Amino acid sequence: MTPLSVIVITRNEERNIIACLESAAWAGDIVIVDAESKDATLALSRRFTQKIFVEPWKSFSEAKEFAVSKTSHDWVLWLDADERVTPELASEIRTLLNSPPDHSAYSVARRAYFLGRWIRHSGWYPGRVTRLFRKDRASFSQAAVHEGLNIQGTTGRLRHDLLHFTDPNLFHYLAKFNRYTTLASKESFDGKKKFRPIDVVVRPPWSFIRMYFLRLGFLDGVPGLLLALLSSFYVFTKYAKLWETWNSEVA
Repeated sequence: MTPLSVIVITRNEERNIIACLESAAWAGDIVIVDAESKDATLALSRRFTQKIFVEPWKSFSEAKEFAVSKTSHDWVLWLDADERVTPELASEIRTLLNSPPDHSAYSVARRAYFLGRWIRHSGWYPGRVTRLFRKDRASFSQAAVHEGLNIQGTTGRLRHDLLHFTDPNLFHYLAKFNRYTTLASKESFDGKKKFRPIDVVVRPPWSFIRMYFLRLGFLDGVPGLLLALLSSFYVFTKYAKLWETWNSEVA
């Protein structure tokens, strides 16, 4: 086993969890923090690890900080349940950890599978994210959504992709859409960001133009078109909810 800890945060992930954990089974330590799943996530996870902690949901960053606190090794790989470590990426990480790494953390290109197609443009790919890190040199940001890592030291780059099976259908995308836009608008409100009409008039179409044309989303076929349209509507909805929150506060 490689002296590496893997952390995964779960809630009702029975569709994904086996493939995710199978791809990381070569690691020496797997820690799962579960937000009170109602499906078979816990039972399926126990095939791979007994280090499963069921905790009431607080936030993404708090759940991941808690998971890191339960790891056994100095190096940690953070995975989402809908992600997979390819054999090539696993081999690269094992080789890296066999000798003292040069950096405090490493980023990886994440390749997303969206509505039946690998997205290779649209600003989504390579979409590098920092996922491998020394736990004494890293902490999670407090962002409500799309939280990242604050790294003390330098960050290197891994060569092979991490696979992300993000949204198999529009029902799944839209179920997340409402929750994530609410979290994002709340974060803006808590940061005292004011609503401006330009936020719903200019920002959404600019988001579409940037993704579909400037970032070559048209090369991703119909899924690329839908992704650009949905992303622009995400921006619109986030700011519309920010207006709604400010308006309710004034009332």
